[in-house]
This record gives sequence, structure tokens and C-alpha cells, in this order.
Amino acid sequence: MRMTGMGSTGRVAAVALGAVLVAAGCTVQGTGAEGKGRAPVRMEVTGHPPTSTPKSTPKSTPSRDRHRPSSAPPAAPETARVLWKRGDTGRDVRELQARLRQVEWLVDGPTGTYDDLTERAVSGFQGKRGLPRTGRTDSVTWQRLLGMSHEPGRWELYLMGGQPAAAPDPRCTSGRVLCVSKSSRTLRWMIDGRTVSTMSVRFGSQYTPTREGVFQVYWKSRHHVSTLYDSAMPYAMFFSGGQAVHYSSDFAARGYAGASHGCVNVRDEAAIADLYAQVKTGDKVVVYW
Repeated sequence: MRMTGMGSTGRVAAVALGAVLVAAGCTVQGTGAEGKGRAPVRMEVTGHPPTSTPKSTPKSTPSRDRHRPSSAPPAAPETARVLWKRGDTGRDVRELQARLRQVEWLVDGPTGTYDDLTERAVSGFQGKRGLPRTGRTDSVTWQRLLGMSHEPGRWELYLMGGQPAAAPDPRCTSGRVLCVSKSSRTLRWMIDGRTVSTMSVRFGSQYTPTREGVFQVYWKSRHHVSTLYDSAMPYAMFFSGGQAVHYSSDFAARGYAGASHGCVNVRDEAAIADLYAQVKTGDKVVVYW
């Protein structure tokens, strides 16, 4: 604002205006305010508070490292741990076989021995579910099988025999004895109280029961064929009339789904062949519950 040629009235007005401006926060600069006569008076209004434009708060810029792909490679999946494989034996293998039977990948067994049939069954189960067909039961395969089957009962575990036997009958603890337990469905070949071998066995049905008691082997017939039932009875060791301990292909195929006509059936041909070679006529036979 510029004012020139003011008289006293003008100066008074200017001073008053300056006071107002000062009160409003302005700075009044005068040039020649005390000047003489008509000295021009110039007033400049300066120092107006600038219009404050608030600075926008900058958005936080994410760290570049937050979006930068990690240079570390992703962790490799855990390698499946092998639990059982061909040649292994024991109760765990027996449970594996029982569960494979439940999902219809195994027909034979359980035997407690991880044989070629078990290996093929595991391989088929793995392939059906997109797993590597190794034939070995690893932790991943086992978890898949657990999810598709139930805990097998004693009957399922020992469908083919071989369940643990209790202490042998006292009559079996001396001499050479074929010690046959109906309760555990096992045959122990014992010499002077020491168990030489054990194998699973089955017996006659309720209509043709296997006799119980103490007997002796009175006749051995390697390639025997029953004249009554016209069925093969290899490695037969007769102990009571027509009843004998012998190998049974039907027992090997069907397990306890079948029964004998009173004989003591053995399903393991190699085992009974070895037993047949050791047993002598006159050796004791004990059949008991």
C-alpha cells in the first residue's frame, strides 16, 4: 500500500491503519514517517503470515527387502523314513499285513515276515496313491495306510497263526516232544525243555476235533495221501489213529478260514520239511489247551 501527499489528517489515518495492521500481526515499515513537510510517506505491509500449506506426511515406503525375494532356497521336504522292508519280521510287520488285508491289497497273512507278497502289496498301495513305488513301507506310506484302516484285533493279527505262546505244558519239558498248544495255535519242537523251533498250526473242526493228550509218533510218511479224504498229507507224522502232524496247502492258502479233519496242519512247508527230518518214530506228542 502506498500513500503520498497526505496532510495531518492523512498521517493520523495512516498511523491508525498501521496500528490496526500491527495488531493483526503485520509489520509496518515507514520511510520518512517523521519527514518534514510533504515528504512522501511510504508504507509497506510486510510480514504477512504465509498461507500455511501443511506438508503431506509422506507415506512410509516399505523396505525394499520386504518385497525382495529371499535368496535362501526353500527348505526341502522331509525325506520319508523307511520303517520296514523285505526281510523284516515282528509284530509291527504283522500289523502292517493285517491293515493291508483290510484295504484288500494283501490276501495272504499276516505272517509277521515282510516277504515278496507284502512287498508287492505295498508297492501297489503306493502306486495307487501317487507315492513312489518302492515296496518299502516308509513313514508317508504308513500314515496313509493308518488313515484308511483300523487297529487290527488279535484275531486279525494271527489269522494265519503264530501268536505268542505261553509257557509250554509241563509234559513237554523233558525228552523229545512235539508240543502242540490249541490255545495259542502253535507247535513247538522241544528237546529236553529247550524250544528248537516254533510254527503255527490249525486243528480239526467241531465235527472232527483233534484229540488231546500224550501220544507218540508211530509212523512217518513223506508223500502220504489220505485214503479217506483223498487229500495230500505230505510230511505226515502220525500220532493217534489217522491223525497226524503234516503240511497243508489249504492252510497255507486259507488260514483259519478252514479246518482239518482232525490232523495238526502246518502251513510253512520249509519249516515242516526241516521238522520231519529231525523227528523220529517214538518221539512224544503232547496236544493240550
